Amino acid sequence: VQLQASGGGSVQPGGSLRLSCAASGGTFRNYYMGWFRQAPGKEREFVATVTRGGSGTSYADSVKGRFTISRDNAKNMVYLQMNGLKPEDTAIYYCAASTGILSTSQSPTAYNYWGQGTLVTVSS
Repeated sequence: VQLQASGGGSVQPGGSLRLSCAASGGTFRNYYMGWFRQAPGKEREFVATVTRGGSGTSYADSVKGRFTISRDNAKNMVYLQMNGLKPEDTAIYYCAASTGILSTSQSPTAYNYWGQGTLVTVSS
């Protein structure tokens, strides 16, 4: 499956962005999906994940209550709604897909496919 992330940009603290990830070339409902991010000089870290059917989600503690992951299996899309953005949210955001046997995972090693990333900058 190929993944194409979009929706990044520059925003002031407290602002909102919605990231989108379009999947193609596979049966989208067969994958659980995740969002990860990587800030300059830091390792890639888990942000959010959603089950194949979309009913189950989990979040990193740092974004819980501010970010919402969702998916539309009819459109082969996964989204990350980000509200209350903080400067520490600045990073390249990646969407990822997994064919693993679990329902979801917070580990990047569980994901088989990765998008190219979209940059989010939060600054005043």
